[in-house]
Amino acid sequence: MDQTELQVWLDELRVEHRDLDVVINHLIESHHSDGLRIQRLKRRKLKLKDMINKLESELIPDLDA
Repeated sequence: MDQTELQVWLDELRVEHRDLDVVINHLIESHHSDGLRIQRLKRRKLKLKDMINKLESELIPDLDA
């Protein structure tokens, strides 16, 4: 995968992460009774964050010290 493809994928993951944040906050604020659903969404959001961090580190050029 080249830099451009990685950047596009990273951008898509960031959008999904933000969208999940909005949904989770809405469910919590509306006192949604499905705690399991909220927990699953939070787990998905955490996995996305891990993927985002991994991709960001791949986009950083290696520095030879």
